[in-house]
Amino acid sequence: MKTVSQLLQAKGREIHSIAPDARVFDALKLMADKNVGALVVLESGRLAGIFSERDYARKVILLGKSSHDIAVRDIMTAKVITVHPGQTVEACMALMTEKRIRHLPVTEGERLIGVLSIGDLVKEVIAEQEQTIKQLESYIHS
Repeated sequence: MKTVSQLLQAKGREIHSIAPDARVFDALKLMADKNVGALVVLESGRLAGIFSERDYARKVILLGKSSHDIAVRDIMTAKVITVHPGQTVEACMALMTEKRIRHLPVTEGERLIGVLSIGDLVKEVIAEQEQTIKQLESYIHS
């Protein structure tokens, strides 16, 4: 099973972020422009939180608030679960399942080096399963 580091090398390390003082509307617009379901919230270059579609749905829409009036810091998830580059894809999947989250920032010490989504991990698991199937088919046919 691949490590987070190997997955980031293949996927890329592009990070979409927003400042905590930005308006929620601006965060939603950026998420739509980048076609992502979450943004990391960086304050002075440090991970301050994560803002997701789930945060918006549960803390703005359901409460009848306006995304134009609320700052990201007011609804972001401040207690961010992170992983390190040496962890396996399998460990990340287990963590996401246990914590019921869909995005994992990857940190090396204090430095943010990437973000993994559940989609990234599922794609990798499927690719590994396809490879195993091909190897087994080749073994059976030889």
